[in-house]
Amino acid sequence: MSRIAVVTSSPPLAEGGHMVIARSLVQALREAGHEADIVLTPQNRFGRQGAAYLSTWLTDLGVGEGGTIDQVITLRYPSYAVRHERHVCWLNHTMREYYDLWERFSRPLSPQGRFKERVRRRMLHAADRYLLTRNVDRLFTISATVRERLAMWPSLRAGVLYPPAPQRPYRCEGYGNFIFMVSRLTPLKRADLLLQALASPEGKGIAAVIAGDGGERARLSRLVHEYGLGDRVTLAGGISDEELLRYLAQCRAVCFPPMKEDYGFVTVEAFAARKAVVTCVDSGGPAELVEDGVHGFVCEPTATGLAARLRALMDDPGLAERLGAQAHTRGAALTWPDTVRQLTIP
Repeated sequence: MSRIAVVTSSPPLAEGGHMVIARSLVQALREAGHEADIVLTPQNRFGRQGAAYLSTWLTDLGVGEGGTIDQVITLRYPSYAVRHERHVCWLNHTMREYYDLWERFSRPLSPQGRFKERVRRRMLHAADRYLLTRNVDRLFTISATVRERLAMWPSLRAGVLYPPAPQRPYRCEGYGNFIFMVSRLTPLKRADLLLQALASPEGKGIAAVIAGDGGERARLSRLVHEYGLGDRVTLAGGISDEELLRYLAQCRAVCFPPMKEDYGFVTVEAFAARKAVVTCVDSGGPAELVEDGVHGFVCEPTATGLAARLRALMDDPGLAERLGAQAHTRGAALTWPDTVRQLTIP
């Protein structure tokens, strides 16, 4: 068996899906008999990413405590800049402001600021292209959505390898009378779209629990009051793993309507709890996993479109159960042993 370093980057004091992937992968590698650990590389504050790329490039992971490191598996920019002769990249995140979010990011900048960021963007693209073609032996992405961001380089070949759900004791305790959403509360997660759906005529009477923290929480709280949803919507804030499992076990279905999400672990976690997922056609990873009418619903990103699908599930518990059972079968096809097999070099 091999000694493997799972390498990812993380801003200080940040916790996100990339760390869930890293920890789950390390656990799966250890269960497969490998010696594995996480190595964190720097991700400097915005505007200083070049220093993070350089320091990571200067990091040689050929040797660790007790001897040679046999392989590295890198996950997130700029961790794939580390050097190792046996290097697999399972790309879960690029710097989206310089890829698919460029127009959104650059639009409010001054002409001088836009010029400066355009130069930085070109430099980062050049670095990414070199590293992902010359510095890695195998390249996978966690979704077709992430792979599409690399489409500007036709010569770059990447397979799609969907992560399974984290290894937790998921369960189903029935199909309660509320919709569940869990996410970091940022604009791209579009929790406000769920609130708009609940405030629409089609969403009348539907209750929801929205879990998570982030910069949008104060605004969402104001919207709950403005829309008159105080008796139907609970903003649960940050929750423990035990609370997450309980909400998944008891909800009618999960709503996750982000914009161009890299992957969205909550989708496969809902599947593991036998719950259907309602997402949107432009939601990225979740829309790849959910087949409309089979594992949940994939609708237009509008309040009326979302509300109609939620109403169908709330009016028919049997439908929620049938779609949840099919979602469970879909999620069960994604396994950590198979993931480890594809990511390790014999």
